[in-house]
Amino acid sequence: MRKQGNTAVPAQRSAAPGPGTDRAVVPPAPRGPGRRTGSVEARLRYWFDTTLTRGTPALVGWLALACLALVVPVSALLVWTDQRAPATLSSRIAAVWRNTGQTLRLGGEVGPPLRVVLSVLLALIALFYVSTLVSLITTGITDKLLALDRGHAPVLESGHTVVLGWSEQIPTVVTELVAAHAHRRRGVITVLADRAKADMDEELHATVGATGRTRLICRSGRPTDPVALARVSPTTADCVLVLPRDSPHDDAEVVKTLLSLSAAVGEEHPVRVVAAVRDDRYLSAARLAGGPLSTVLDMDDIAARLLVQCARQPGLSLVHQELLDFAGHEFHTLREPGLIGLTFHEANAVSPVSSLVGIVREDGTVVLNPPGRTPILDGDSLVVVAEDAGTTHWAATPAPYDPTAILPAQPAASAPAERLLLLGWNRRAPRIIEHLSRRTPPGSVLDVVAEPRTATVSGIRAVTEAVGHRLSVRHHPGDPTLRDTTDALDLTGHDAVIVLGPDPRPGHDDPDDRTLVTLLHLRARERERAGERIRSAGGRVPVVTEMTDDRNRLIAPLAHGADFVVSGRLIGLLMTQISQNPRLTAVFEELFAPGGATLHLRPVGRYITTGRDVSFATVVESAARRGECALGYRAHGSPHGVSVNPPKSQVRSWHPDDRIVVVAPAE
Repeated sequence: MRKQGNTAVPAQRSAAPGPGTDRAVVPPAPRGPGRRTGSVEARLRYWFDTTLTRGTPALVGWLALACLALVVPVSALLVWTDQRAPATLSSRIAAVWRNTGQTLRLGGEVGPPLRVVLSVLLALIALFYVSTLVSLITTGITDKLLALDRGHAPVLESGHTVVLGWSEQIPTVVTELVAAHAHRRRGVITVLADRAKADMDEELHATVGATGRTRLICRSGRPTDPVALARVSPTTADCVLVLPRDSPHDDAEVVKTLLSLSAAVGEEHPVRVVAAVRDDRYLSAARLAGGPLSTVLDMDDIAARLLVQCARQPGLSLVHQELLDFAGHEFHTLREPGLIGLTFHEANAVSPVSSLVGIVREDGTVVLNPPGRTPILDGDSLVVVAEDAGTTHWAATPAPYDPTAILPAQPAASAPAERLLLLGWNRRAPRIIEHLSRRTPPGSVLDVVAEPRTATVSGIRAVTEAVGHRLSVRHHPGDPTLRDTTDALDLTGHDAVIVLGPDPRPGHDDPDDRTLVTLLHLRARERERAGERIRSAGGRVPVVTEMTDDRNRLIAPLAHGADFVVSGRLIGLLMTQISQNPRLTAVFEELFAPGGATLHLRPVGRYITTGRDVSFATVVESAARRGECALGYRAHGSPHGVSVNPPKSQVRSWHPDDRIVVVAPAE
């Protein structure tokens, strides 16, 4: 399902560098699909090293082969040169076998005692010699295995995926890469990090599990060191992923890693790179260091946008999860010459099992949710949501729909003023408030409940001055993890609640710990006041929570309307998707842009008549008439979340509280 690189490694000078001397880097050789990735001797050595790492059975097999390779020829020579040897071939082979089995017999001569003693003495000398030789061989093999276990052996691969660094994204990225390579005959993922190889192997085995036909290779070394980078052959890689560090203060190391990568592969033959930073102050430097084929994501900005979108559209995080991981349906780009000349609307109608959401022009420009009359030109590619690029096919006739169930488009009503609640504060909070203010109806209010620390107060004051003319921000000093604070909250007057944890700091508790405590208080308060109208126009007050560890989401107190944004996991999914298909970079940039076409969850009553059996093709047609691309739905009360890219022929009875997933301009 997934997409698709040649080795030029930096070499040190023959003499050890002295003070003030630099390491010489050999200019990279031109890359090409037919260039070999090392000499024959190097390839054989690499193959031998790989077999040794397979454990004791492989080691015993090599020792057995080496013994037989020496003993059998010598035994055959003894038999064939013995004048008393039997004449027939079968008898001589049997004699060779007997000699082979008696090679290390202790003694064996009979006769006078002196002859017996001398034969035993010779056997002991031979045994001492052989045991010494075996010990030397064993020591050498042990040293070799220890060197391999340290993760310093070079990787001679081509078309593999390289992951640099170790952070909270590593389980997500490796798991998704394994899923992306599942349909390949042979896939290789190489991880380089400043950790012990054994520790990396053990942790990835526990979190990722079986990798099928995909080989996972770990190497130890600093990704900022070009010599260490050469161990994973980045010049022959299909793509390199540079993971962000766990703290925004370490984003400078991401920039340094990108510079080292550029030095290792050479500017003339750059490799595709996907990286991420947490602090936007390093964003432009990282993009310059990565080169023309790099994609650098701003983690904090993407997380802030997702939190705002989910606060206004509960359940949207499930849609992002479904579209970003490789387990279900995701974005693909494909070219279909048979559709040239059709309009976008006509092409979508003849796609029974895939949802068309955009066009990639020949120059690389991406247009999401284009007008239905937009023609498909020669050289265009289509952006589709499908289970796999190979599953998309085209029907001879458009999918039938029920025109009587389609509702006429209604003029958009002016949105009422919002009252939002923000519990907690971290470095992303100012961005969240900024994004909230961009499309907030006049008169909207944001209540911020956060501890009155100096940094928080100054941060709230600064962002209040920046958005004061668009959104009224009011600070309520308090600790959201305390029961007294949550009891004083008036949820009945709020349209949505956003829960944030503190920024992670070395030596402090997991920030998710405080978030879980806050959620416990909110759930307890909701239960205690179940008789009150803790409702807004759309039902219960939706709560969207930011978490750093996806495992904590599984133990979080669940409530109706709860939504979770695990920013680290979503960024890992996003990086993996882009690494497998670089054309999706522009697609995701458009989806997360504040003024572009983006994902929405809208009531089904906007599109069709509810309470009757209607096909999904009818929903798609109704959305197309409104200038939107329908690609799924969220069923009311369904425990399974959302259904992305259902067959257009699927017929179901639609509930008034069902939501349709559409790509449409931001409201």
